[in-house]
Amino acid sequence: MKIPSDGQMLRVFVDEDDEWEGKPLYQEIVRAARNNGLAGATAIRGMMGYGANSLIHAVRNGIVDTLPIVVEIVDKEENIKKFIPTLDKMVKEGLITLEKVQVIAYRSSKV
Repeated sequence: MKIPSDGQMLRVFVDEDDEWEGKPLYQEIVRAARNNGLAGATAIRGMMGYGANSLIHAVRNGIVDTLPIVVEIVDKEENIKKFIPTLDKMVKEGLITLEKVQVIAYRSSKV
């Protein structure tokens, strides 16, 4: 069944080697989103990027540098807003963005 609705997408841009309590930060953000009941989260590894320090992170001559990670979380705006204080504690350096999205959720009867 398709369920169209207005939603919000939260994106968190961090480095692959960033940590939270000794574990990869991007993994812990996804786990925290799940533990907070958010609709969905995905971590995506970037091929190249730079941030506040303007240093380019990329694969060079077969050597893998610390690559960027983007965590995308989609849910209702009010649920995303409730989750932001959790991110404020976890993300020491990174970028967080928000944008409105049109969500079409696909639900399985096998739950």
